[in-house]
Amino acid sequence: MARALAAGAANARGLFSRLQTPLPAQRAFSTSQPSHGVAGPVWNLGRLNHVAIAVPDLEKATAFYKNVLGAQVSETVPLPDHGVSVVFVNLGNTKMELLHPLGSDSPIAGFLQKNKAGGMHHVCIEVDNINEAVMDLKKKKIRSLSEEVKIGAHGKPVIFLHPKDCGGVLVELEQA
Repeated sequence: MARALAAGAANARGLFSRLQTPLPAQRAFSTSQPSHGVAGPVWNLGRLNHVAIAVPDLEKATAFYKNVLGAQVSETVPLPDHGVSVVFVNLGNTKMELLHPLGSDSPIAGFLQKNKAGGMHHVCIEVDNINEAVMDLKKKKIRSLSEEVKIGAHGKPVIFLHPKDCGGVLVELEQA
């Protein structure tokens, strides 16, 4: 019995040491999604700029992030060109945008009709050359929700990519 326990312990140590052996780093890509290629040398993907959350009650959501979580939040900023009111939540390494409809034809109003409690609306990623990124992505058959780049909530050029071409996620690209 003692020999069996000792042999089991030795086998476990051998297995454990093999598990600790570092493996070469590899990038794994799913083959179930079509390959669109990679960014070209004329533009590069940057950092996560923000995550946008659609909220049915902007005051309540702002109070939660400010008073409960202790985040630094902005005043409400109306953006009539985009049909939203926005509160920016500063998280240090990135931001959150709390989005609330500004008018009945707001895209956020439609989102909230389908998602009564609100929820994540989009992610925004910076690019170093938005015009080149748009041209390159069009060549790769990635659709955008508008024909042209617009000025976004941060006063910088932005474009939204179609969620059906981005794994079900609405992706906003913003000029860094």
